[in-house]
Amino acid sequence: MESKVTYTVSADPLAHLYTITMRFVPPPGPWVDLMLPVWTPGSYMVREYSRHVQDFTCLLPWTKRNKNTWRIQVPADTAEVTVSYRVYALELTVRTSHLDNTHGYFNGACLFLLCAPWRAVPHDLEILLPHPDWQITTALTQQAGNHFRAVDYDQLVDSPVEMGTHSVHRFEVLDKTHRLAIWGQGNYDIPSMLRDITRIIETTASIFGGLPYPEYLFIVHAADNYGGLEHANSTSLLYPRLNFQPQSKYERFLQLVAHEFFHTWNIKRLRPDTLDSFDYSQENYVSVLWFCEGGTAYYDEFICMRAGFYDDRRYLQLLSEAITRLETTPGKDVQSLTQSSFDAWIKLYRPDENSLNSSISYYLKGQVVMLLLDLFLRARGQGSLDTVFQELWRRYQSRGAAYSEVELWAVIEGVAGDLTGFYKYFIQGTQPLPYNEFLEPFGLHLTSEVEGFPYTGLRLGEDKPVLKAVETGSAAQQAGLCPGDELIALNGLRVTTKNWSDLLKCYAPGTRVVLTCFRRDELRSFELLLGDPQPSRYTLTPLPKLTAQQRTLYQAWLGKACSGSG
Repeated sequence: MESKVTYTVSADPLAHLYTITMRFVPPPGPWVDLMLPVWTPGSYMVREYSRHVQDFTCLLPWTKRNKNTWRIQVPADTAEVTVSYRVYALELTVRTSHLDNTHGYFNGACLFLLCAPWRAVPHDLEILLPHPDWQITTALTQQAGNHFRAVDYDQLVDSPVEMGTHSVHRFEVLDKTHRLAIWGQGNYDIPSMLRDITRIIETTASIFGGLPYPEYLFIVHAADNYGGLEHANSTSLLYPRLNFQPQSKYERFLQLVAHEFFHTWNIKRLRPDTLDSFDYSQENYVSVLWFCEGGTAYYDEFICMRAGFYDDRRYLQLLSEAITRLETTPGKDVQSLTQSSFDAWIKLYRPDENSLNSSISYYLKGQVVMLLLDLFLRARGQGSLDTVFQELWRRYQSRGAAYSEVELWAVIEGVAGDLTGFYKYFIQGTQPLPYNEFLEPFGLHLTSEVEGFPYTGLRLGEDKPVLKAVETGSAAQQAGLCPGDELIALNGLRVTTKNWSDLLKCYAPGTRVVLTCFRRDELRSFELLLGDPQPSRYTLTPLPKLTAQQRTLYQAWLGKACSGSG
């Protein structure tokens, strides 16, 4: 099928402006609407990309219908419509677009207007490079020179473009070509990256029985931030330039790679029905992000262990850290996983001083709940979480269909048996997670350590003693303290972020102390009743004596004999 829509992109790096010329065959009718997406798939927040659009022009009469839609009046004898506009791009994230004199990067949702009647037809893209030594790297099919084709508008949006003097490294895995494109200076080692990414690809492919794409591209930005965004045949990764070494920091990069690569299946091809066809003009609500993102968060660390980047002890440490973050978040008792998933658009990406008390991340709690589900399946001898994904892949990818929440849970229960209580209490509800019930068959136990100082309910900033949160129901809240207060003194002694815990250690629980602070530059004092120390750290530890069955289950799960004694 011939393309009915063509985009030409040129760049002015010093002004950070992309110029887009869009040419298209007009669909039937006296007018046509062109709409710029308000969000990009994989990042569930309305980002209002149209705020960066300027200099919109068209020789035909046009009006702006709303914040992101332009209506063009089309005479009956018009053979082609041409519009031109510019987009400001100086936001370096995986969800946005960036352009300066070192490189250009763009997501299609930020740049390309949608002509809805032609959404399902091929779209052509021509890129005019601002410098002769720049190159273009994208997962789109290259036609000739700097011309590329997408099978439809959705693939165009799903195929980010990197252009500049970045390095590109080709490597073969399981008879398929992969590319690593990396921009930015850093302390990375390319041979090590290629070797380790290969192991991630092989380990993940072993779960699903192969690779579902013709080729795959990893775009890596070595800069000063962190993030990842999945695409069907590529991924964009943003990682701090000096954190590729030592191994303890590089480990997190490998987990980021594993996370985004696992999405090649979980959400890009195995997808909820509410994401089967994107509505780019508004929120697309999903109640199962706990599975799509939480399940992927469980696998990113798990795959890295299975690939041999660290051993079972380190993996248990990582799981302990996740459980600690979850159990020290009061919002876990307020917001369920389904609520967290549905409200991603207004909560997860827009945290405030009360988020700690009112919400929980579907990444974090989803990861922990998926851990418990995996353990449940393994302990019952009913496969594992791998089995669930394999069954989903068999049923839905082979049909080319998306699943509903009911169908997803039916697949899970088809593997696990009846899980009504699990679903009601841990996914739809906020009941405490019974960790040890799931851990005991594997010879593990969750222990907690309390803080070495009295409880206040205050959460301080890292740089200065300004309250970033006050826990609901805490003594601090009852005393009248609130986020934004700057602590000055405790019982007359100066407070800093470094000495805060040491000052508290001077007093026993039940003691009344006076906290002095500035609130909007006004000096205030509050009397606070110190509470009992609270758990601040949770650790997965082997039981003192293990049965043969516990050792067998542990080894089948983590691939190594448990180090417990007995």
